Amino acid sequence: MATKIIEAQNRLFKNIFVCKNCKAKIRSDSQRILKGKVKCRKCKCTRFRPIKKK
Repeated sequence: MATKIIEAQNRLFKNIFVCKNCKAKIRSDSQRILKGKVKCRKCKCTRFRPIKKK
């Protein structure tokens, strides 16, 4: 059974969100996402979801 490295988990999944419109990945603080202050670089949408863990 493989052990999970905390640093790698944080790098891959912490503060990374996916645009619901164009599926672009954005790294930002979760509070800014909830307040709607972050826009997607590609489509200028403000709707995001957290990245899914595999």
